[in-house]
Amino acid sequence: MSRVDAARRDGLRPAPRLTVSEWADQHRRLPATAAEPGRWRTDRTPYLRSIMDCLSPSDPTERIIFIKGAQVGGTEAGLNWVAYAIHHAPGLMMLVQPSLDMAKRNTVTRLDPMIAATPALRDLVVAPRSREAGNSMFRKAFPAGELILTGANSAASLRSTPARYLFLDEVDGFPGDADGEGDPVDLAVQRTATFRGRRKILMVSTPTLKGLSRIEAAYLESDQRIFEVPCDHCGAFNPITWADIRWPDRRRDQAYFACPSCGGVHEEHRKPALLAAGKWTATAEGDGKTAGFHLSGLYSPWATWAEIALEHERVKKDPTRLQVWTNTRLGETWEDVAGEPMGDSALMERAEPMPTGDGMVPDGVLVLTCGVDVQPDRLECTLIGWGAAEEAWVMEHVVLAGDPNTPALWATLDEHLGRTFQHPTQDVAPLPIRAVAIDSGGANTLAVYDYCRTRQPARRWAIKGVSRTGAPLWPRRPSKNNKGKVPLYIVNVDAGKDALAARLRISEAGPGCIHFADTLTEEYFKQLTAERVRTRYSRGRPVREWYLPGGRNEALDTFVYAHAALEGLKASGLSLEREAAAMRSAMPRRPGDDGASRPAPRKAPVVRSAWVSG
Repeated sequence: MSRVDAARRDGLRPAPRLTVSEWADQHRRLPATAAEPGRWRTDRTPYLRSIMDCLSPSDPTERIIFIKGAQVGGTEAGLNWVAYAIHHAPGLMMLVQPSLDMAKRNTVTRLDPMIAATPALRDLVVAPRSREAGNSMFRKAFPAGELILTGANSAASLRSTPARYLFLDEVDGFPGDADGEGDPVDLAVQRTATFRGRRKILMVSTPTLKGLSRIEAAYLESDQRIFEVPCDHCGAFNPITWADIRWPDRRRDQAYFACPSCGGVHEEHRKPALLAAGKWTATAEGDGKTAGFHLSGLYSPWATWAEIALEHERVKKDPTRLQVWTNTRLGETWEDVAGEPMGDSALMERAEPMPTGDGMVPDGVLVLTCGVDVQPDRLECTLIGWGAAEEAWVMEHVVLAGDPNTPALWATLDEHLGRTFQHPTQDVAPLPIRAVAIDSGGANTLAVYDYCRTRQPARRWAIKGVSRTGAPLWPRRPSKNNKGKVPLYIVNVDAGKDALAARLRISEAGPGCIHFADTLTEEYFKQLTAERVRTRYSRGRPVREWYLPGGRNEALDTFVYAHAALEGLKASGLSLEREAAAMRSAMPRRPGDDGASRPAPRKAPVVRSAWVSG
C-alpha cells in the first residue's frame, strides 16, 4: 500500500468515540492563568470522571445534577463537556449563568482562555475580533454547532434558542423569575424539548437555603450518589463527612479523617490515594434518566482538612459566615432559623450600660455607622459601633421630629451625625460616624436626594431597600437612574434581616454578637423583632419573604441600614482587622504595659446553642 493511499484511508477512518473524561485527558489544556496550568488530568480529581462520562453521548442519562462545595472542579468539568461538544460531538449548546454580567465574565476569564490554550479547539471556533459574527461575548460558532451564553435574568435569550446541550451553572444564584416570564430553569429546559432522548442537561451549584435551593430539589429527584472512599485499616467504604473530621485537642491544624466504621486515622497526605480508590454509590432509586452527585469541599485537592477546620473555628459563632461555610465548604443547604425570631423580652434582658451619652463608645468599637429611616413627620436614627469580626454595639436609637421637606430637620440631622466619640480607656483619635445610609423610599425621596447630593464626601448615602433572593446586602455599584441624579444604592434588605435574625441568637460576646444599650426602650425591641418570615408560592415555586404582621418596624429598618452602611465602607476598602491593628499601634504604651491591665469588654451571658457551637 502506498504512503498516499495509507494517508487517504487514515483520513476516512472515523474518529474514535471518546468519553468526556477521555477527551479531556487527551486534548484539554489549562491556560497559564489557571492554578495548575498545562495538561488536564482527571486523576487529579477522580471523582469528576463519572460526572463527565454521564455527559457523553453513549451514556443514556439526560439530566446530571451536581450539588457541590467550593474548589472541587465542578465548573471545569462542565467546561470539559463544552470543549468536548465543540470538538467531538457538535450540536446546539446553551450555557446559562445567574446574570448576563456573570456570563460576560465567564467568557473572558474561563471560556476564551480555554479555547486559546487548547489546540483542538483553536481552529474550530471563529476567531475573536474577526469580521464574522460567530465569536462574541455571548456566541461561539463552530462546525455543525453553536454555543450560546446568557444570563438567567434574560428571558429573551432563554426562550429564543433550541439546545441539545444545556449547562446551568450556579443555579441557586438564578433569580426566581426572568423578566416576569417564569422560572429561568424551566424556561431553559424547555429549549431542549425537541431533543428529548438525545439531550444532556447539566445543573451545577453550591446550595443555599434548605427548602428554597434549586440544586437540592433537583438532587432529591435523582439517584442521590455519594462518593465513598475505602478505609486504609478496615477496607470499609464511607463518604468523607464533616462529622468524621477530627483533630487533637485544640489542634485543628492537625485535622484528619477518621473512618466511621473502625475509627482508623487518615492523614491529609492520604487524600489523593483515597480519592483514586473511591467510588460513587447511589442512595436512591431515581427515575433512570437523572444522575445526582453530591460532593463537599472536604474532597478538594486544593483545600486541606486543616484549612477547612480552621475556617470553621473562625466562623462558627457567626451564623452569617457559618452559612457561607456550610454552603461552600460542605455543599449543604442552610437551615433557615429566621422564621423563629428571638423574643423582644429576651433581648431586653441582654441590655448593658454604654457610655454613649457621655460622648464615649464601648471598648471594642472600631467604626461607627448610622441608619436613617424617613417618615412624614420625623427621622429615626440608629447608631451602631462595629468591632472585630463585626461584633456590634447598638448605642442609641433617636427620633428627630420635624418635616423632612423643610431644611430645619436636615440641619438637625447634620448636627446629630456630626458628633465624634472617644474610647473611655484608650488614648486614640475621636471616632466620627463614618457612613450613614438614608432611606429614600416613600413620599420624601427628593428631600433625601437633595440632602445626600452635597454630602457624598462624608458618605451620607441615599439608599433604596428591595427584596432580592440571593443578592448581597450592598450592591456592587450605585445607580444614577433617579430624578435626583445622585448615587443611589439599591440595598437588599432581606439579606440584612437574615443576618440580623441569625446574629440575635448569639449571646456570647465575640464575632457576630450584638450588644444593646440599656437606654433602649421596650418599644425599640418590639420593633426590632416585629417582622416574620413566610414562604408563599409563585408560579409553582416557593418564594421566601419577610413580612410585617402588624405594628411598626423602624428599629429593624434602621439597623439594616446601618449594617448596609458598614458593607458600603467595606466595599470602599474598609477592613475591620486593619482598623483594629491601627488602633493598637496608636495606643501609647507605658513601661511594662502588656495590655493586660486594660479593662476587658463586657461580655453578655453565655447561652450556648447547638447550631452555633462546636
